[in-house]
Order: sequence, then structure tokens, then C-alpha cells
Amino acid sequence: MSGKLFIVPTPVGNLDDMTPRALETLRSCDLILAEDTRTSGVLLKHFGIDTPLLSHHKFNEHATVNTVVDQLIAGKNIALVSDAGTPGISDPGFMLSRECRRHDIPVETLPGATAFVPALVNSGLPCDRFCFEGFLPPKKGRATRLQEIADDSRTTVIYESPLRLVKTLMQLAEVCGGNRDASVSREISKVHETTVRGTLSELIAYFNENNPRGEIVIIVGGKTKEESAVHKNKYKNDD
Repeated sequence: MSGKLFIVPTPVGNLDDMTPRALETLRSCDLILAEDTRTSGVLLKHFGIDTPLLSHHKFNEHATVNTVVDQLIAGKNIALVSDAGTPGISDPGFMLSRECRRHDIPVETLPGATAFVPALVNSGLPCDRFCFEGFLPPKKGRATRLQEIADDSRTTVIYESPLRLVKTLMQLAEVCGGNRDASVSREISKVHETTVRGTLSELIAYFNENNPRGEIVIIVGGKTKEESAVHKNKYKNDD
């Protein structure tokens, strides 16, 4: 009988967000796969967990995934954690989950921390329908993706680094218009957590004066019916 892969979320900032179920899972598994064993080692030490750790990240997952699958088939229960949040959400995890699917290995994903849900709800923008983009392509395909965001009626969630925040906001304003509603959240669940709401133009002005720090989540409002109407009438003759 094969073992099971447990995908275990870890806190994005506040250690009190670690759930009892997650702790019990990490204690009872045979092995923990970690994006960074140093970061996860600190977390495990804090909670008194001594389960063996093995490195599993985007630079080695292609080389290690088959070995992990073999261990699962042999009956080992293995947990996967990232540095923060839920594995597979802009972090390693998809490839291993896909291979488990191919080999009929059970996968159990625990509910828990992820940065974009609090940022989305905090934004005050519609969250009944939204699109999660994660990190936008740095070069190839970026312009296409930005235009897709501009044309989407759903709220869009984007992860960004503080160094690229203003540039990305400016690019969004170019395709969406400076009056498009948006918000920027940083350091979710940490001491200095903040959310700034406004139009894209207002956010650009704010972050040009206030250097952003920490992990960033951008929320962009969807294209409104009024914007669509303006676009449709843009080339109509006034006659």
C-alpha cells in the first residue's frame, strides 16, 4: 500500500497561524520536503518537531521528484512545505502533486495560510469572482498578460517584489487606465502589515513617496461595464 503526500501550509508571517492539524501532520510523517531546509528548520525547531528534512525546490524538483514518488509508492508518508504559505501557490508543489496523480498516490492538502486571500478580502474589491495571476512574466508574454488583466471583468491578484512594485503599477495603469481601482497589501499577518487602497494613479504616487518593503500582493479591480461601453464607442462617428 502506498503512502500519502501531505501538502502543509505554513505561516506567511505570524507563527500563531500554524494549525494544530498541520503540526500533528509534520510530527507524524516519515519525511518533510522543504523549499529551504534552513527556513523550515527554524519553524520546526520552534514547535519541537524533529522529523527528517529534505530539500525540494524549483531548482532541483525535476531531479528529485521521481525519488520522492518511489518513496511514496514504498509506503512512506511525506509532507511538503514551502518557506511560507501553501505549496503550489507560486511555490514548488505542482509537479509533485501531478506525479502523484499519475501514479494514483493519495494527496491530502491541509487548509491554511496563504497571502492572497487576506489581501483580496482587505482590498474592498469584489472577491466573488477573481483571477490569481501570481508573479507576472518578467519579459516574454508580460505585455499580453497585462492586456488580459485590463480586459478582465474579474478582480485580479498579482504577487510582486517591492523593487518592481512601482514599475508594475505603472504598466497596469497604462493598460487599465489610471482610474482603475486597486490595492496593495504588504507583510500580511506580520507586525507591519499594511493595505493601501486607491486608484492605480494614487497608488503610484503613494509608493513613489513611500518605499515599499516586504512581500507584496497587488489587487486590481475588474473592467467595469462603463469602461467597456467607452471602449465600444471609442471609434464611433459622432454624426
